[in-house]
Amino acid sequence: MNARRRILYVEDDITSRMLVSQVLYTAGYDVIEAEDGMAGIRMAQEVRPDLILMDINMPGLDGYAAATKIKGLPGLAGTPIIAMTANVVEGDRERALTAGCDGYLPKPIDVDALPEQINEFLGGRRERVDKEAERSYLREHSQRLVDRLEEKVAALTRSDEMKSRFIAIAAHELRTPVTVIRGYLDILLDATGPISEVSPDTKVQLEGIYHGVSRLYEIVEDMLDVTRIEAKTLDLRIAPVRLDQAAAKAVALHRENAQRRNLTLTLEPMGHLPTIWGDGGRIQQALGHLIGNAVKFTPDGGSITVSGRVVSQEQLDTTAPNPPLDDHFVEVIVADTGIGIDPSEQGRIFEQFYEVQDPSLHSTSKTEFMGGGAGLGLAITRGVAEAHGGWVWVESDGYDPDRFPGSRFHVVLPVGAPPG
Repeated sequence: MNARRRILYVEDDITSRMLVSQVLYTAGYDVIEAEDGMAGIRMAQEVRPDLILMDINMPGLDGYAAATKIKGLPGLAGTPIIAMTANVVEGDRERALTAGCDGYLPKPIDVDALPEQINEFLGGRRERVDKEAERSYLREHSQRLVDRLEEKVAALTRSDEMKSRFIAIAAHELRTPVTVIRGYLDILLDATGPISEVSPDTKVQLEGIYHGVSRLYEIVEDMLDVTRIEAKTLDLRIAPVRLDQAAAKAVALHRENAQRRNLTLTLEPMGHLPTIWGDGGRIQQALGHLIGNAVKFTPDGGSITVSGRVVSQEQLDTTAPNPPLDDHFVEVIVADTGIGIDPSEQGRIFEQFYEVQDPSLHSTSKTEFMGGGAGLGLAITRGVAEAHGGWVWVESDGYDPDRFPGSRFHVVLPVGAPPG
């Protein structure tokens, strides 16, 4: 009669799960178990059960919230959810039904009656509360959800603050020993110093150590920059900046890596761009991160082009995050023939530590195709642009590692005026 109908049992207590699962399996039901509210939501979406038994008092996401969420998921609104709890107090039944449950069974479960009770709910039995009680408990349920949300937001805020402090402290603590190591390696690698007395193999080994330490130094500096940007303490040394020179220096940093991978790296003439007021070193840093990103995500044999133009406020109204204060802008564009970026990712790639690829497949490399990194470069580019009163965005037809639709990164900076 039951035709092995599927029951999802959401319960954090393993003893209860074993008992109820055995009783229902013996009665002819297939039982799928979930050990908490989040797992219950996930399993409900995956297996599409005929009925859900939901323990109410679970740590983390409790049964009330899990039931509310499941009832709002596509295709699950009609799935009966039966609340179960051992801590029976006045109003428990009404709270459960108001949260989205269709029935209520107190613990301990009557194992002899349970199969028939399940069969009744599968057959259409539904419990209800009167309208006045429902309104009262609905307000209570809503307030409870708001309270839980506030707690979660507060916890996430504390966690984010602790993460930021840790990054700042770790970067500062790492910077000193890394600088010392690199300094001694500079001395050792001096052609007129101790290196002249060591074997060629030892020299190669020392050079390998130097490259590794230099990479670590760059990561530490990026971590410090991210903390400065987050704290809005990024120091800018304002002076006249020739964008053609800043772009040329940024391109030069990646020229060798591009040639090694047979990438065509082109810097179009930018001498026509006006001199702007800003921090030339920071602007070069921002452009360098964009070019490095293009190198990593463009396949061997592809091309990267860096160009610039003068734009007016009217041309930028659709892309500016806030109404710009300056009337004249310069725009630098880094275009590539790479794998492209999915539209859903295009806003998130500028977040610190964000990586489009699955982190479990992370492969550290600054230059190899699809090589991973610390996820800080684009965040720094955005921070530098915004510190100058500008902004950055990307456009791409989507992600396609076979067709290579490419991406176009835009950095817009105000021309500005002399300080003071």
